[in-house]
Amino acid sequence: MGARLSARALPYPRAVLDIWTRLSALPPVAEHDGAVSAVLVPLYTDGHNDTRVVLTKRPTAMRTHPGDVVFPGGRIEPGESPVEAALRESWEEIALPAEAVEVIGGLSAVTTRDLTNWIVPVVARIERPVELHPDPAEVEAIIEPTLAELLDEGRWRTSEWMGTSLWFYQFDEGTLWGATAFIVRQLLGFVRGNAPE
Repeated sequence: MGARLSARALPYPRAVLDIWTRLSALPPVAEHDGAVSAVLVPLYTDGHNDTRVVLTKRPTAMRTHPGDVVFPGGRIEPGESPVEAALRESWEEIALPAEAVEVIGGLSAVTTRDLTNWIVPVVARIERPVELHPDPAEVEAIIEPTLAELLDEGRWRTSEWMGTSLWFYQFDEGTLWGATAFIVRQLLGFVRGNAPE
């Protein structure tokens, strides 16, 4: 293991290179009492030794969160754990097989615009298949930024939305914001070795 971020043009201190060691400090995935949904936060090392995160863009025709940039995931079915739900949804949405996923730990549960919808983030190291196959009914695009890109604070902005300050990150495919941006910011806090944001 011990994969490292590329050392070229790092927008953060060199001490943050070994992200896998930092992420090993994540707590176990929580069984949140009010959890309705779970998402997988998939990370992998690409052929250039950069660590990447897998995100998806929801189709604009979807009833909920149309066009949003999100992690693969969805509703927890009766009898499922958050980990089981995140794995199942990742297979259904992008054809990521469960045997390619190594769960590292969990981040704090978050809510969306629906404050009754608690989402449990499941952080995992994956062996990325040669191809991911998005389900067109749920995924319009797969977005795979490097952690170096996400760690660059110059690419983030904040804006007021309904009295709350929210983080935004713009991709060519769409905007990362809301609950997913909060999850990403938590992840980046662990990578930097700081308290989660």
